Amino acid sequence: MKKFHEIKLPYTTQCAIPAAVLLVTCLVILAFVILPDREMLLPPSVTDTDGHGGGNLSSCNIFKGEWVPDPGAPRYTTETCPVIHGHYDCMRYGRPDLGFVRWRWRPAGCELPRFDAARFLRAMRGKSMAFVGDSLARNQMHSLVCLLARAEQPAPAPRTNAFRFERHGFAVSLFWSPFLVRAVETDPDGPTRSGAGLWSLHLDEPDPGWAARAGEFDYVVVSAGSWFFRPSVFHVHGRVVGCNGCLAPNVTDLTLRYSLRMAFRTALRAAADALPGTGRRRSRSGRTVVVRTLSPSHYENGTWNEDADCARTRPLRRGEWEMNAVEKDMYAIQAEEFGAARRASKGARLLLLDATEAMALRPDAHPSKYRLWQPDRFNVSRDCLHWCLPGAMDACNDMLLHMLLRYRN
Repeated sequence: MKKFHEIKLPYTTQCAIPAAVLLVTCLVILAFVILPDREMLLPPSVTDTDGHGGGNLSSCNIFKGEWVPDPGAPRYTTETCPVIHGHYDCMRYGRPDLGFVRWRWRPAGCELPRFDAARFLRAMRGKSMAFVGDSLARNQMHSLVCLLARAEQPAPAPRTNAFRFERHGFAVSLFWSPFLVRAVETDPDGPTRSGAGLWSLHLDEPDPGWAARAGEFDYVVVSAGSWFFRPSVFHVHGRVVGCNGCLAPNVTDLTLRYSLRMAFRTALRAAADALPGTGRRRSRSGRTVVVRTLSPSHYENGTWNEDADCARTRPLRRGEWEMNAVEKDMYAIQAEEFGAARRASKGARLLLLDATEAMALRPDAHPSKYRLWQPDRFNVSRDCLHWCLPGAMDACNDMLLHMLLRYRN
């Protein structure tokens, strides 16, 4: 059974205030905290990942809940956000139903506030954030930029995957690193000549493309998973220790579970322990590293690289979708390595954005065939891995904002 973070909320409201202000104070508290049968998350308070917290508090887990209709959607469109990548722009590429944008994530027993762009930018004034990972990291980063564009139009930084919000001094960057560690493609065709490639993964070396700059950022959001299915040879301390699907004689197939665990272990410690960049006054204790857990794919009625599709038009309820055994193991590995990295951290704060259950319930929210298709670069005709924008990925940034506000100081 999966364990999720808990969010602690006020259980009772005590009003022990001088009589002159008693009534006004209590009314304000009641207006914002107590709603009929539901509790508003004010202020946000994220507990330890083991789920144990003290005090006279009721708990609300923002990662456990259901998708409910959202008449206020969509929150943005291609016209209001200039950065939606063609792989995620389902409306532009002809998706006939728009029902997939008209849902919001509601945790069980509480309300997760809708993303407030102005509040986010005020809290992040003068700060910087990096997304590190694969195309799903880019998916979330573009979602965030689109949500923030409601308050201020982003300015793309020349020759980089970065955007600046000049009035607030906030910058967000993307570092493409699908394995998180140093990776070299040694054979584009791969051991079965399928075009999947064969990679050498140096599992004890963080990818220098992002690790060399990690110290420049106040927030680092890490996510990866799908590329670990690719055939690869594992290197530790400069020697081969095993592989995943390499079909090489005398090399033990340790499966992707080994590479995923080692890569997350290396990457999270590198992100947490990176020294501040030149000219930065803060220490490592001023950095927050966020791990977003995997979001399952939803290929049905076939195999992902042949005739499978994701043609559903509504979210699922809890219990209607079960991840396969490999995805369950990947999720567990990410959570375990997050916990180990947090215990080993030398000052950085680590947070787990456990979006797996929420995203598992959205088989309706993938692009399928309604996207920019580049067969020379991506020869699968149906995409049931990435997420349409606007859409379900926006809920991950609702969660992100809620978590960061708790720790902004």
